[in-house]
Amino acid sequence: MTLDQVRAFVAVAEELHFGRAAERLNMTQPPLSRQIQKLERTVGVTLLERDNRRVALTEAGRAFLDESYRLLALVDSAGDVARRIDGGAAGTLRLGFTAVSAIGMLGQLLLELDRSLPGVEVILHERVTAAQADGLRRGELDLGLARPPFDTNEFESRVVFREALCAAVPAAHPLASIARPLTADDFEGVRVIGYHPVQSRYFHELTVRFLTNAHPRVEQQVHQILTAVLLVAAGRGCALVPASARSLGVQGVVYKDLVDGGGDPDGSETPGHPVELHAIWARGRRSPLLRRVLAQIGRMQLGANGT
Repeated sequence: MTLDQVRAFVAVAEELHFGRAAERLNMTQPPLSRQIQKLERTVGVTLLERDNRRVALTEAGRAFLDESYRLLALVDSAGDVARRIDGGAAGTLRLGFTAVSAIGMLGQLLLELDRSLPGVEVILHERVTAAQADGLRRGELDLGLARPPFDTNEFESRVVFREALCAAVPAAHPLASIARPLTADDFEGVRVIGYHPVQSRYFHELTVRFLTNAHPRVEQQVHQILTAVLLVAAGRGCALVPASARSLGVQGVVYKDLVDGGGDPDGSETPGHPVELHAIWARGRRSPLLRRVLAQIGRMQLGANGT
């Protein structure tokens, strides 16, 4: 069975006249008749009753006509899907994200993709940055929302979100009552919840860098921001977290702004180190769909960065 045979049958079934069907298909009657005969041999039943005066559908022919409409519609839609995928307007995006990145921009991104690329299905994978890198390497993910550092020889990246680093402190802690932004000196001798130097290398380094001139008591090392905030709520210490952690809604935690004291030549205070979130993807694997998604992220970037 060929599509030309199916289209020929539909034309005859709708016209119930070989001459008009042949004219509609821009062909002569003999090859049209041969197409119908071949189709009937393939199907194994008579689809059309014909004599010198009339053409009529058999019962099997009426059923086959319904299926022919579905078949041709499927072929047309398959071509449309292929064209949309080739243009990046359809397909599946496997997106990795960290828990706190979901608070900062994931919801906004998903809403924008639903609006601008409704034919794209997004499958979400919550993973820490190291696990996202592994997923991109193995082809399990197409795009990650991850924290630096990562191997720039393996991955391309784009900064998509910047926010301030702040301190999460227990509500009853003395630091919570200080009216001004906190400096590293304020953490002298304070219990601090740190981050794993491998699994959470980025926040480990941000914490160490900010507190480099202080002597806090680091008694816990965690992998996730949410875990650090929950430990703060339990009174186990203070933690440095991205500002978006304020939206976690954990009770018993107060968030304090940070500054680096004396960082400028004039002795003025400068804001704490910004926290960056990057879109990362495997180098050399920028598909049409990924290009469209990155373009959409680029249009969102101004609002995300607050600049």
